[in-house]
Amino acid sequence: MTRFCRTPSVVMFTGFLLVTTVAMAQRGRGPMGPGRGPMGAGRNADPVFAADRADYQFLLQHRADIRRTVTKIDNGVETLTESDKPEVAAILQEHVPAMARRVKEIDPIHLRDPLFAEVFRHATKIEMTYENTNAGVRVKETSADPYVARLIQSHAEVVSLFLKNGPAEVHKNHPLPPKP
Repeated sequence: MTRFCRTPSVVMFTGFLLVTTVAMAQRGRGPMGPGRGPMGAGRNADPVFAADRADYQFLLQHRADIRRTVTKIDNGVETLTESDKPEVAAILQEHVPAMARRVKEIDPIHLRDPLFAEVFRHATKIEMTYENTNAGVRVKETSADPYVARLIQSHAEVVSLFLKNGPAEVHKNHPLPPKP
């Protein structure tokens, strides 16, 4: 038979820990420091960020079910990302518009990585169109600025590396392309 200690000091301490943990989580803070709470990345429990992150993590977990082709064009890229699994294809079709919105509204993510930070610094120079396919999504990202076109191409390569290498790649910093 297990007995629990219910002295007032233990109950108060347990309550304090619970309240502190909840408060830290609501502020996007956790045991690993600022921005590492359950809702993640210091986004102050932003539900849109939480949904975007959940989709992104789902895609990483199911990366073996995803095929992706990237075609470099002079002013950017054309990509086709698909899956034969309907649930994966559906998340791809949710993820791309969510990321397009982030670029359009300059609502950055993954700023720890220099490449992502630079992409968002130049977001106003990026044009993005996309269309759903039966199994995923086709995207065209372009820029009239030659440097930003290179950023777009580098970003597309890194996304492909995310799918190839998984979380280990996500935790790396990726270099900026040379300026023309």
